[in-house]
Amino acid sequence: MENLGSLNVFVRAGETRSFTAAGQQLGISASAVSKAIVRLEERLGVRLFHRSTRTVHLTPEGALFLERCRRILCEVESAEAELLQTQSAPRGKLRISLPSVGTLFMPKLAAFKRLYPDIELDIDYADRLVDVIEEGFDAVIRTGEPSDSRLMARRIGSCRKVIVGAPAYFRRAGVPREPQDLASHACLLYRFPSTGKLDVWPLGLAAGSPPVDLPASMVTNTLDPQVCFAEQGLGIACVPEIAVRQQLEQGRLVTVLDDHNREHMIFHVLWPSSRQLSPRIRVFVDFIAQHLFPLSDALEQPIRSGQRCAPAM
Repeated sequence: MENLGSLNVFVRAGETRSFTAAGQQLGISASAVSKAIVRLEERLGVRLFHRSTRTVHLTPEGALFLERCRRILCEVESAEAELLQTQSAPRGKLRISLPSVGTLFMPKLAAFKRLYPDIELDIDYADRLVDVIEEGFDAVIRTGEPSDSRLMARRIGSCRKVIVGAPAYFRRAGVPREPQDLASHACLLYRFPSTGKLDVWPLGLAAGSPPVDLPASMVTNTLDPQVCFAEQGLGIACVPEIAVRQQLEQGRLVTVLDDHNREHMIFHVLWPSSRQLSPRIRVFVDFIAQHLFPLSDALEQPIRSGQRCAPAM
């Protein structure tokens, strides 16, 4: 078991290329990680990492050993998972990442927690491109096409992006009838935290039409300020429909340019493909796919992704 512990430390360090990050995932210090690696190298009689003051890199021998160790640990996890499935309900910590719009999913996650009380949820909200493997997440929910070859993905549903504003704003500034009309409106824009680029509004422009220069009245890297400012009559925002469903039903916000907007956001749940699908991850993926979107067209079988998923908003 001590040897397996050393292998686990080595795999975490090899995947993250950082003793500090590996220690954070394992709940130990970077110094403890370094000492465990040194003991392993001494026992094997080979150097596994090239070290500098700032970075660590696998040696060719370390890279080869990493692939073997991954397979060994996956077999151990598989054996443990089989035993757990024959015993009690799924249990243990489940570390998940959701976009800021994921606050709307809380009632569903509460239902999941009631169904599986022995699973400890560790929830992170991040409107950024998280690295699922290196940051130690068990599963994440994101929009966009799955794009990281190290991950498995399952489609869980979709929703429309809508362009909205308060009735009072449109009475004051007028209702845009064509996408080009937005050039004279106060636009509440979203900036992707991972790239710094502004979100492109789904305006359905005809081929060859010049892009619309959206005047920025406010720019934010999270969803809530957009919704708040729009409700206060300070401008127009482009947001996921699920984020403003209540405001639309109550008339506090209204949509515009619907005839020009046909874009849908596709949501996926992703998890590391290098790990055995433990009972707690399996029940989470199945529950989310079945319950997160009532009208979900979720796929029944997971697919292997090919590149990184875009962050949701």
